[in-house]
Amino acid sequence: YPKAFIVNADNVGSKQMQQIRAALRGKAIVLMGKNTMMRKSIRGHLDKNPALEKLLPHIVGNVGLVFTKGDLGEVRTLLLDNKVKAPARAGAIAPVPVMVPKQATVLGPEKTSFFQ
Repeated sequence: YPKAFIVNADNVGSKQMQQIRAALRGKAIVLMGKNTMMRKSIRGHLDKNPALEKLLPHIVGNVGLVFTKGDLGEVRTLLLDNKVKAPARAGAIAPVPVMVPKQATVLGPEKTSFFQ
């Protein structure tokens, strides 16, 4: 495959991943795996395609590769169409900045223990 995307797969459930794979069927291939195995397989193909070396520093965290022979714009549109907003969960890092405006509260200091 001559073209590829690197995609972040944080907070993506198995059902959503299944829907993405179905939407891309026939147009692209989604490759997810252990980072060390993905790096090893890329290094194994460097002799055939030296440009793959540029991907190695970006394989960090929960990422996947989407390979295609078709139009990158079309595949990108399909990926973005399958992007859904998820509710906040405890311990999750927000993907966008969250701003809470200052305002007066009617709670006394003894009633704010649930914030800790």
